[in-house]
Amino acid sequence: MSFSQLRPTQLCFARLTPPATRFSWRSTALGRRYMSQDIGRDFMTGEASSRLTITKTTSPKELPPSKSLLFGRTFSDHMLRIPWTEATGWGAPSIAPFSDINLSPGATVLHYAQSLFEGMKAYRHEDGTVTMFRPDMNMKRMNSSAQRLALPTFNGDALIECMKELISLDRNWIPKEPGHSLYIRPTLIGTNGTLGVAPPNEALLFVITSPAGPYYPQGFKPVPLHGTTEYIRAAPGGTGAYKLSANYAPGVVAQKSAAKQGYAQNLWLHGPEHWLTEVGTMNLFVVIKDRDGVTELITPPLDGMILPGVTRDSVLTLARNHASGAKRLQGLPDAIKISERPINMAEIILSSKEGRLVELFGTGTAAVVTPVERIGYNGGDVMIPTGEDGMGPVSKPLWTELVGIQTGAIKSDWNYVVAK
Repeated sequence: MSFSQLRPTQLCFARLTPPATRFSWRSTALGRRYMSQDIGRDFMTGEASSRLTITKTTSPKELPPSKSLLFGRTFSDHMLRIPWTEATGWGAPSIAPFSDINLSPGATVLHYAQSLFEGMKAYRHEDGTVTMFRPDMNMKRMNSSAQRLALPTFNGDALIECMKELISLDRNWIPKEPGHSLYIRPTLIGTNGTLGVAPPNEALLFVITSPAGPYYPQGFKPVPLHGTTEYIRAAPGGTGAYKLSANYAPGVVAQKSAAKQGYAQNLWLHGPEHWLTEVGTMNLFVVIKDRDGVTELITPPLDGMILPGVTRDSVLTLARNHASGAKRLQGLPDAIKISERPINMAEIILSSKEGRLVELFGTGTAAVVTPVERIGYNGGDVMIPTGEDGMGPVSKPLWTELVGIQTGAIKSDWNYVVAK
């Protein structure tokens, strides 16, 4: 569905500026408050009903040493908030010092898990330019998740513009060391304090950011997976294809169970045929050679149970561009087949026995690529080949290209400029 097709209750909180002025500031100082004149018109009325305001902190926090960063433990100085009510639509976006959120004990997010989120990153390039990686994909998925929970949808481009202002304000929180980034967490929750399972009539969209170090600071370390048959992550017709908060809490017990058995994460299996779906909270890729020696890169299809990951889509696009000759990647096999198809443990075991199993890896925003060394399944281990550096012959060139794009070493229109 295009944004122009949104229903009247699905209000857009901002009108985009023309491209020529998209990154410009025309600000009026009001003490320590500033108002951007570039953001803020309600699409329903065409009137300037909301404007982004920025209140700078008077007590900037000390930036932690980059080597001490732990994922999601430290947050930058500011956050973005945008309220919504059924009666008035989206309110004025505001950037203010990072602080707690006041909620009624009866808030629907607390009782009925009316909550969704996204995970994305901003990168600092060698020339100082700051970019976001494919935020349009995150906005599309976030709106899809909002529709699934009967939460209000929004104009994704407008939210990107607001996030650019937040990141630009806190750009000093992006570590300068290679492999580091600023993790961005947009979240949408139902906030009305009335019990009853129904669409919320009040909501809050907020964005927080956190400096992040490299996922593998000491180099790639392949992980062991537990082929989980006693729990499932998702089912047909459920919510597996959406990034909902409620999808994650039930996985903690399964992960603890896997850890007790000596595995780092779960390989989520589904159905009596034990179809592979996802790896922990990551999308899954398998590389197998057919009996003619052709390399096949396989990932489960988006059948309603699989989250449409941004990194997943990026890997598929890079691989398909290589296969078509649009852009060859050094190190990838010349002849490679890219498949979005079901694959089960029987095929994994057979290809392993016949020496045709090349590698298995997960993909996601945090780690980009996570190689797998073995799968615990039905009382035994299926061993997965890995290279000397921990990666495989297909994942390594794909990871190299993807990270090169994210860090600016390789030019790409996937990067959205935040600040120069």
